[in-house]
Amino acid sequence: MKKLFLAAIAAAFALPAFGQQYPTRPVRVVVGFAPGGGVDISARLLAAKLGEYFGQQFIVENKPGAGTNIAASEVAKSAPDGYTLFMNSPAVVINTALYAKPPYQLSDFTGVSLFAATTNLLVVPASLPAKNVQELVRMAKEKPGTLNYSSAGQGTTQHLAGELFKLRTGTQIVHVPYKGSGPSMTALLASEVQLTFINPVAAGGHVKAGKLRALAVTDDKRTELMPDVPTMKEAGVDGVEVSLWYALLAPAATPKDVVEKLGAAVGRAAKDPQIRQALKKQGADPVGNTPAQFNAYLKDEYARWSEVVRVSGARVE
Repeated sequence: MKKLFLAAIAAAFALPAFGQQYPTRPVRVVVGFAPGGGVDISARLLAAKLGEYFGQQFIVENKPGAGTNIAASEVAKSAPDGYTLFMNSPAVVINTALYAKPPYQLSDFTGVSLFAATTNLLVVPASLPAKNVQELVRMAKEKPGTLNYSSAGQGTTQHLAGELFKLRTGTQIVHVPYKGSGPSMTALLASEVQLTFINPVAAGGHVKAGKLRALAVTDDKRTELMPDVPTMKEAGVDGVEVSLWYALLAPAATPKDVVEKLGAAVGRAAKDPQIRQALKKQGADPVGNTPAQFNAYLKDEYARWSEVVRVSGARVE
C-alpha cells in the first residue's frame, strides 16, 4: 500500500514536469503550403525564434497538396506530445466546411497562438490592360470564362476570395488551384493566369518591382504596405472582405502545459522588435494571443467561413 501511495505521489509530481522539460529534442513545424508563401515565411520567422527561446531546433517541413489537407491530416494523426506542430491559415478551418468528406475535423486540433494577421490583395500582371477593379470586371463580363485566377489550393482564402469576387461582380472566372502561394505566384508572373488574390507578404516585392499591379485590398481597411491601394469596397465591389492569418496549432490531446508554454513563446516572439519589423515590412500585423483566446477565435472563424462557403456555393467533393 505504501509503495502504491508513493507511486501515486511520484506520478502526480511527474505530470507538470513534462511541460517544464519540453522540448528535449527537435520539433517539427509542418506547413501545408509550398515554400515562398505567407504561411511559410511566417513559419520560418517563428521557428527561428522558438529555437532561440527553447534551445532546440524547430524544423519547418513543407507538405503542400489538397488545399493543406495532406499536412493537416498528418498532424492531426501525430502523437500529441508537442513535437509535431501545424502552422496554417484559415484553410485549416475552411476545409472542414468546404469538403464534403473532410479528412479531419477542427476538433482534432487545439490552438496554440495566432502569430500574425494580414490581408489579401487582388493583383494582376502589369501587362494586363485592366488598370483598376472596374476595368477588370468589365473585361471579365465581355469575355465570360476566358479569365483565370490562381490560388494556393482548394479551400484557401485566395480560393474563396476569388469565388466571392465572382459572386459579387456576376462574372465567370475560372479557378486554377496550385500547390501553394509560390507556384500560384509563378503562374501569375508568367501570365498563365490573369489574376489572383495573394497576401502582401508574397506579392509586395513583385508589385514594387513593377511586375504586378495591385488593384484592391480584400479587407475593411487599407494595408500599410501599400496605402495607395483601395479596399475592395472603395474600388466599387462590396462584400469581398477576406482576411488572412498565420497561426500555430497542435494535435488536440497535446498536454495543456506544453500548449501553454508554446503559446507564451509565440506571444513573446510576436512582441520581439525584429519579428515585428520583419512582419510589418511584409504587410502583416503581429498578434500572439493565448491558447484560450485563439481557440475561441477558431470557433468564430468556423462560423464565419461556413457562411462564406454557403454563400459562395464553393464545394469540394
